[in-house]
Amino acid sequence: MKRTLIATVVAAALLASAPAVVLAAPQAASATTTASSPSKMVLDNSTRILTTLEARRDEFKTDREALREFIASEFNQMFDRTYAGRLVLGRHGRGASDADVQLFADALAENLMQRYGSSLLDFNSELRVRMKSETPLRGGSMVKVSSEFLREGGEPIPVDYLMRKTGGSWKVFDVMVEGVSFVQTFRNQFDGPLSRKSIAQVAADLKAGKMQAGK
Repeated sequence: MKRTLIATVVAAALLASAPAVVLAAPQAASATTTASSPSKMVLDNSTRILTTLEARRDEFKTDREALREFIASEFNQMFDRTYAGRLVLGRHGRGASDADVQLFADALAENLMQRYGSSLLDFNSELRVRMKSETPLRGGSMVKVSSEFLREGGEPIPVDYLMRKTGGSWKVFDVMVEGVSFVQTFRNQFDGPLSRKSIAQVAADLKAGKMQAGK
């Protein structure tokens, strides 16, 4: 169930934005890792999240609100939830108001953080991350950062991040684990409910826990 493991990490720590289980120091990246590069941001997030999780593990086990706040802070710093939410809505988001898109994006993000947050504390996190490449897309307005999760005695697991520049900084809007896109997976999941209900109603179901992202 390696995809489930990595998907959980991605969803909880950034939805993917930064691998939260990197016990050993990341190997030297073959990707460009200048001070402001997307690869460097992903790598730095990995180290910061690891350090905090290990240092505050006991606290987080007893204080789940502190864990929730930590995950939300990391998520909001690195993940473009609004753009990702619009992509997940797909055809259902065409012509939708910005308010409805934001409502859905927030509900999806909060649902995922609630579902996966506590799972981070239970991982045997003996994984390392290696940056592989950084590929400009759409004339450089977007970029694909390719990495691998390295496991003892197992094959590397490819994890790619799609990022775009917004507000002067790079943010993740999609994560692909072994080639499977987060955006496409949730677009398929919510296509049925959004065909039967309004965006606001689906968002309300997500917030109320009547629907779980990833199920």
